[in-house]
Amino acid sequence: MRNLPKLTVVGAGPGDIELITLKAINALKQADVVLYDALVNNDLLEYVNPNAEIIFVGKRRGCYRYQQEQINELIVARGHSHGHVVRLKGGDPFIFGRGAEEMEYAAKFGLQTAVVPGISSSLAVPAYQNIPLTKRGSSESFWVITGTTKQHQISNDVALAAKSSATVVILMGMGKLPEIIKLFQKENKHDLPVAIIQNGTTPQEKIGIGTVDTIEQIVSKKKLSNPAIIILGEVVNHRQELQLVQSQVKTNIAV
Repeated sequence: MRNLPKLTVVGAGPGDIELITLKAINALKQADVVLYDALVNNDLLEYVNPNAEIIFVGKRRGCYRYQQEQINELIVARGHSHGHVVRLKGGDPFIFGRGAEEMEYAAKFGLQTAVVPGISSSLAVPAYQNIPLTKRGSSESFWVITGTTKQHQISNDVALAAKSSATVVILMGMGKLPEIIKLFQKENKHDLPVAIIQNGTTPQEKIGIGTVDTIEQIVSKKKLSNPAIIILGEVVNHRQELQLVQSQVKTNIAV
């Protein structure tokens, strides 16, 4: 007997396979079909029900195996023909992941819907490099902004964030980095610390640390590119401060 048509949108986390939740693993084990994105760690597919159909649907800049409309239609078609469809997305599906859009579309065609939150790369990737988004005395809040809107323009929120004292985290922003930097320079934040982390939480991780005025040269020197996260704020300095404390402790122990 075929299962009732259902869509579960699942967050796969930022890349490290150990950063997926138990609830997400259980959803994969119960799936009849899994549609997964380019940013999902392929090792997670080992947890999928061995009888399930697994479909790669792309979804990365320059890698669109399926358009969003096709993915929506595929979810509905497989839901009615197979039953439980798991839509596996990198990070958290409700943070610039179109999870809400896919659930709304599926619901219109009679599919039950559910979501399993994931650990967002906006939080986890800086944390893996010992960069806290908030820290007493440095930052009381943080912005998480998409670097590129649906119209392929820089988000207006970046200009607003540049005026604040908050930590600013920009996803999908490498293509707009020169524009982002100019907005912060306009606010006289030339020396504000900046970190750019590529392929965060994975063995391929690369990082560049600088300031608003120097980060573009560092990106060029280290050949940093997408997928990457941009973090702007005084909290970036915590990484170096922690390293300094750790080195001092090692020195004292050695003495």
